[in-house]
Amino acid sequence: MFFSGDPSTRKRVDLGGRSTKERDARKLLEQTRMERNRRLLQKQQNAAALKIQKFFRGRGSVAIERSKVRREFCETYGVNCQNVDRRCFEPSSSFLRQLLFFFKAKNSGDFVILVETCRLLKSFAPINGDILSLFSGLDYSAEHNLVDFRVKKLAFTCIEAIHQNRDRLRDQLLVTIEEASTSTAILMEAVSLVLDPKLPWVCKTVSYLQKRNIFKLAREIVITAKESPRVQTMTGSILSLERVLIMVVPHVGRAPCCCPVVDPRWSFSSMILTIPLIWQLFPNLKAVFAVPNISQHYIHQMAFCIQKDTHVLPIDTSTEFPGYACLLGNTLDTANVVLLQPDCSLDMAVDIASVTTFLLERLPPVKSSDKESRQSSSEEDNMLIDDIPELVLNKTLEQQIITNAIDSRFLLQLTNVLFHQVSLGTQPYDEDKEAQAIGTACSFLYAAFNTLPLEKIMTVLAYRTELVVVLWNYMKRCHENQKWSSMPTLLAYLPGDAPGWLLPLVVFCPVYKHMLMIVDNEEFYEREKPLSLQDIRLLIIILKQALWQLLWVNPLTQPSTGKSVSNNLSKKNPVALIQNRVGVVVAELLSQLQDWNNRQQFTSSSDFQADTVNEYFISQAIAEGTRANYILMNAPFLIPFTSRVKIFTTQLATARESHDHGSQAIFARNRFRIRRDHILEDAYNQMSALSEDDLRGSIRVTFVNELGVEEAGIDGGGIFKDFMEKITRAAFDVQYGLFKETVDHMLYPNPGSGMVHDQHLQFFHFLGTLLAKAMFEGILVDIPFATFFLSKLKHKYNYLNDLPSLDPELYKHLIFLKRYKGNISELELYFVILNNEYGERTEEELLPGGKDMRVTNENVITFIHLVSNHRLNFQIRQQSSHFLRGFQQLIPKECIDMFNEHELQVLISGSADSLDIDDLRQNTNYTGGYNAGHYVIDMFWEVLKSFSTENQKKFLKFVTGCSRGPLLGFKYLEPAFCIQRAAGSASNEAVDRLPTSATCMNLLKLPPYQSKEQLETKLMYAISAEAGFDLS
Repeated sequence: MFFSGDPSTRKRVDLGGRSTKERDARKLLEQTRMERNRRLLQKQQNAAALKIQKFFRGRGSVAIERSKVRREFCETYGVNCQNVDRRCFEPSSSFLRQLLFFFKAKNSGDFVILVETCRLLKSFAPINGDILSLFSGLDYSAEHNLVDFRVKKLAFTCIEAIHQNRDRLRDQLLVTIEEASTSTAILMEAVSLVLDPKLPWVCKTVSYLQKRNIFKLAREIVITAKESPRVQTMTGSILSLERVLIMVVPHVGRAPCCCPVVDPRWSFSSMILTIPLIWQLFPNLKAVFAVPNISQHYIHQMAFCIQKDTHVLPIDTSTEFPGYACLLGNTLDTANVVLLQPDCSLDMAVDIASVTTFLLERLPPVKSSDKESRQSSSEEDNMLIDDIPELVLNKTLEQQIITNAIDSRFLLQLTNVLFHQVSLGTQPYDEDKEAQAIGTACSFLYAAFNTLPLEKIMTVLAYRTELVVVLWNYMKRCHENQKWSSMPTLLAYLPGDAPGWLLPLVVFCPVYKHMLMIVDNEEFYEREKPLSLQDIRLLIIILKQALWQLLWVNPLTQPSTGKSVSNNLSKKNPVALIQNRVGVVVAELLSQLQDWNNRQQFTSSSDFQADTVNEYFISQAIAEGTRANYILMNAPFLIPFTSRVKIFTTQLATARESHDHGSQAIFARNRFRIRRDHILEDAYNQMSALSEDDLRGSIRVTFVNELGVEEAGIDGGGIFKDFMEKITRAAFDVQYGLFKETVDHMLYPNPGSGMVHDQHLQFFHFLGTLLAKAMFEGILVDIPFATFFLSKLKHKYNYLNDLPSLDPELYKHLIFLKRYKGNISELELYFVILNNEYGERTEEELLPGGKDMRVTNENVITFIHLVSNHRLNFQIRQQSSHFLRGFQQLIPKECIDMFNEHELQVLISGSADSLDIDDLRQNTNYTGGYNAGHYVIDMFWEVLKSFSTENQKKFLKFVTGCSRGPLLGFKYLEPAFCIQRAAGSASNEAVDRLPTSATCMNLLKLPPYQSKEQLETKLMYAISAEAGFDLS
């Protein structure tokens, strides 16, 4: 800086507002603090260095002393203990004291000495048969402290020696007690000798071993041993290690045992039961573990840890063998034996169910068989799938879990013990115990449903347990008392205000639904098994209220279109999973009960409908993505049929209008040129050439007569309607060979259609399109389809109770087999079925190798349902599939899913109920001189009202081409019904004519008859002759 000429020194000012003294004081304090901390750290480092030095000096001194004692030991007793006699094991001898002091497991010489010591112990013990005197001399009580200490140290030293050398001894770790020459067998046999339950020190020794984590050491020994190829060739002899564990496991702290309770992290359950497939190695240990007191202790210990959310499982041995899966498999493997004990308590069953539930929830879903996958594919089209890496279990472990979890004895015993007091009703009613039993069972089964193959579980629960009856009685009692026990404690992830019926319903509905698939009509309607019809009526009310509450009134979460059984989802959003699952299973059961009600009515159809469906709900149901639309798609029976029909017709009308607006001009419409004597062939050729978009458009028809000349007239819709009536009548005629009739004259695909037409599958595709076009245009066709065929439009399977509509004789024979009390194998039936189409008899196996598989009492139910499946599903599968493809070109699956099979028939052919003549009269037009007050018109309506229902249907078919009225009344008949005067005057020639009709225009040409009797006679003759234009 340049010199300014000013010699004075400027005063420095601290802009921080502090004086120099204050700054210096703070600096001094900070320096003092840092110096104090430095001295403290130095002091701690010096102290630590002293400890380390002291430790190493101590270790060095101990090592020196050990070496000194080892030399003295070898000089006194010999390198191979050749100078040892039985007195060396007594308290006065220094033999064991010196050995236990200098022994190092990794020292090969020490290991040899220990093995030789144990061999001598084994040889000295049988001399007097009293190992107690061998260690204590003449007076155990005087030296018991020293003796107990030496024994427990010796036992642990033997196990530790094997553990420390387990890699070197891999092939000798799992040896039998007969292999006495191996070092590991000698060491384990010595441990077994000192753990004899009769010895006074046994509890102290076991306690010491447990404190030193014997189960952890044993686990690591077994896991190392399983890597040896020798394990694969082992015989059924008891293993030395297994024998030791058998002596340790019973020490659970219950009298006469005085051992303290072991930390759950190092217990038998955590360390040994998590070893993969442990019972295959130690079958004798399995029998000991299954003893009630022992298994109850360990299983209760696991249940307690689950309740406290304590993680006690060790690190997994591999990704194929996760600890929780191994624990689940081994626990299930012994649960059968435990539950079979006559004194098995409710608490024990609750603990078993709680533990298995907890472990099942962490298990990845197990894929079911191909058959189950096919049957459930239609029910699980839209699954909630997360992009989470799939955990693949070892196949043997997976099989162990599945085999035991779905074992009929296990499920039967578990439910029997849980429901014993509830089902018998012999004990005083205990609401809390009942809720606990019901909730525990439902929690376990819900977890099992989400994880394991369903078919076998459902069959056992439905037919070998009282689950359905017990759950129904519980739900019935709760409903009548208006009080549902809260069960969130059993599923911790449920909110506290979750309905008490969630858990019972999520189990009851699928099991009862499965039962209804196999129950026959006599059992359901006449014998009223398993539930009475009165109970079923109440059940429908409970299910309907629960479903409406769940989906509309107070949903726990937003509805999802998916149906998932993924445990990954249950971890992420378990509340949504159980809510969606309850919604699905309740809706499926209600739908099935509605099918039973349609077969033979036992309750009003309105019982299935929600009471609060209003115009607002209907308006919401039309819009996609709304909750009302979700209900419409998944529980349509809650909405009145007429409301669903309005939605359906609105959707079709919107589709027609949107297509018509997209057409450029009237000339863009499709035109068919149809020869009347070749109507089916021409319609097939021309309609098959249309694209899906063209099919949605208008079609105009021109008929060609026998001479090849086009008939006069412009198709404004009437000729097309006439064409549709004629083509459907011809195509679905049984004489054509594509369809057959049941005994009730209902149509279904001909299984032998391929023998009649080479292109039969293409024809079925065409017929599906044809029927869909009629529905799309709002044209009713009088074609009665069999219910089991209509179910194919809904992607549904048919079951035994659908068989009477197809073959009542076969159904009777199968029911006879089902109830046959004798030896069915004597009937000489095999798993084959005979087909007889057009005189050609063929034999078809129901199962691979079925011609050599005899039907017995054990497999007769399977045979019955395979026969039913063959006749109702398999034989018509190709025809139904092609028909459905053609049908869905115009009518999407979502629209069909809104209706059941009986409602679909009404959509196709109109209502089968008696006609509303007053409604028809109010929606009739008049022309040609007639009006609503004309005397002939008055006579006509009086005559029509006097007709029987059958004759009224004949009249309707005469004038419209269909014997059933429009779905929503005659207001929706297109075109409107019209009566035209057939003659200008009431001359004799005019009144002698018969009434005629033009079904394409819904037109009745009625002559002006003079009397009521004459009108009735002529009209009756006309409708009975089933003719139209030709009577003019």
